[in-house]
Amino acid sequence: MKKMLTAAAMLATLSISSSAISEVLLIDVIAETPPNSPAGLLRPAHGMSMDNVKQHFGEPTEVYSPVGEPPITRWGYQGYSVYFEHDRVITTVVHQ
Repeated sequence: MKKMLTAAAMLATLSISSSAISEVLLIDVIAETPPNSPAGLLRPAHGMSMDNVKQHFGEPTEVYSPVGEPPITRWGYQGYSVYFEHDRVITTVVHQ
């Protein structure tokens, strides 16, 4: 019984440690992302429509077919990718 409690405590400690490391790494990546501004890397904002993105940022260099349900579509631009759910931006990802 004592061995089982010790193993459970070790397992819990390991799972807490790995999640703390993941959070730090994510924060580091977010901190390195250039700001969404003319001084940083201007890119589409959450909620913009596909038509609005084309009007403001031009035609994408690459268009990937929708995947999944709800459909997620990716458009590639120089320096970043834009992800849409249906026809609305859900996020942009800066290429490193």
